[in-house]
Amino acid sequence: MSRIRDRTEDLKDAVRQTALSLGYNESKLAAILASFIIHKPRQRSAFTKAALKTLESIEALEQFMLKHRKDYVDLHRTTEQERDSIEHEVSTFIKACQEQIDILKNSINNEEVNSKGWLGVRADNTNADTIAHKHGVVLILSERLHSVTTQFDQLRAIRFQDAINRAMPRRKLHRNANSNSVDISKSNTSELKEPDEFQPDRLSVQQQLLDDETRALQVELTSLLDAVQETETKMVEMSALNHLMSTHVLQQAQQIEVLYDQAVEATTNVELGNKELNQAIQRNSSSRTFLMLFLFVLTFSILFLDWYS
Repeated sequence: MSRIRDRTEDLKDAVRQTALSLGYNESKLAAILASFIIHKPRQRSAFTKAALKTLESIEALEQFMLKHRKDYVDLHRTTEQERDSIEHEVSTFIKACQEQIDILKNSINNEEVNSKGWLGVRADNTNADTIAHKHGVVLILSERLHSVTTQFDQLRAIRFQDAINRAMPRRKLHRNANSNSVDISKSNTSELKEPDEFQPDRLSVQQQLLDDETRALQVELTSLLDAVQETETKMVEMSALNHLMSTHVLQQAQQIEVLYDQAVEATTNVELGNKELNQAIQRNSSSRTFLMLFLFVLTFSILFLDWYS
């Protein structure tokens, strides 16, 4: 039995000598050998880069909301203009993130259309799995953005509720002031009526006109306050409805994901069924050929035995 000799070092020396003869120096050769041991990271696709950028934008939006949460809710920390500025920046952030998610959805739809072959049948199962993975990534980004927008809707509802709470006592004070002014005007008119007996009728007519204008202004102010309160109430209701609608949209997105998974599974089952049908057709044709051959041989054997006997 011959001895086994390890020739690994001889192979390395031969490779090194060949590389040096081809013009490679020691540093370049060491870099090539290191690349075989430590592989370079894979190049990320454009979709992956865009998805990571969208995720970073959503995280930045969440950090911005956490940073300015107290400034937006607390009435004594900032003014109304500063809170409006915070709300505008958050809305711009949300709109930009939603546009990025829509771009990702459109790219997936275009890739899905281009991946279909003849008669709308997918040519590659690997590409179908990749598209399903991308749909999952977009769904995760949508859910993350929805959670952030839900937090902002809650903060906005708190702000609107505070505005309503501040408007209610102000409205009561205006009503009290209006009633006091009406009483004062009535008392003034009653006091003025006594000397009016000795004054011309023109002064009484002017005083009556002034009283009518005062009452008209009071009624108009009261109606404006009622309209403002009604508008604020409707804004709070719209915010609650918006939150409810976004929750239903998220539930529908989850149901769509389940339906998509079922559709992918059904497509796989159909492909497997087509393969089984093809195999059954092949087995049927082979069995038919074998049966015809068997009948032919049997008939020939009977004829031969009949002739031989």
